Amino acid sequence: MNIDLPNRAADSPATRATSIYERLKADILSAALEPGRKLQLRFLMEHYDAGQTPLREALNRLTTEDLVIGREQRGFFVKPISLEELGELTKTRCWVEGLALRESMANANAAWEEALLVAHHRLERAPRSLNPERFESNPEWERLHRAFHARLIDGCGSRPLIGFCEQLADRLNRYRALSSRKAFRVRKVSQEHGEILKAVLDHATDEAVHLLQCHYEQTAAFIRADLDGTQAASPPPPSSP
Repeated sequence: MNIDLPNRAADSPATRATSIYERLKADILSAALEPGRKLQLRFLMEHYDAGQTPLREALNRLTTEDLVIGREQRGFFVKPISLEELGELTKTRCWVEGLALRESMANANAAWEEALLVAHHRLERAPRSLNPERFESNPEWERLHRAFHARLIDGCGSRPLIGFCEQLADRLNRYRALSSRKAFRVRKVSQEHGEILKAVLDHATDEAVHLLQCHYEQTAAFIRADLDGTQAASPPPPSSP
């Protein structure tokens, strides 16, 4: 006689805290929880159907990743955005991913190039927007876009370097989320990806690195144009009454 036992591991406090962390992080990176917003525990408990303890664990974890800020006696806030941070993050990403791509190309083999071709093909087949008439971000495109960029550098032979690149990508993603709607109609992202791929497959290392860095700088330029002239940075969290 077979008896189905409850999966206690899947319902453990640690698993629930991780799930809440991942959902909170996704909402911050997509700007569903907008920069500068106060993360009130009552709202979070209702919205994520979670208790205070796992929520605080998730918020503290996001604080260490510089996506949330905690202020004594005032609670937690989504970290505001700023043109200064955008510039610093973009410059750093260009440096470290340029190095990682160089190393990946130096270590290149047929299997890596084939995997890169497959990642690019899948990205090309996914629509950028779920709605052809107006921009509606496609989560599958976002996932495949991240996978293509990750594949470009995953042959560098340094897990710490890859991990740092992932952190930078996370922190820049919420800037992209705020400006993707305006860039959708005018930017030829697919062409940029194709040019990077061709340079990699042609073993033109300097050109590939240059194109990748220009790709990130172009993203920053669209974001900067969108933020400049409006409110360059989110307002600081309000003082407690």
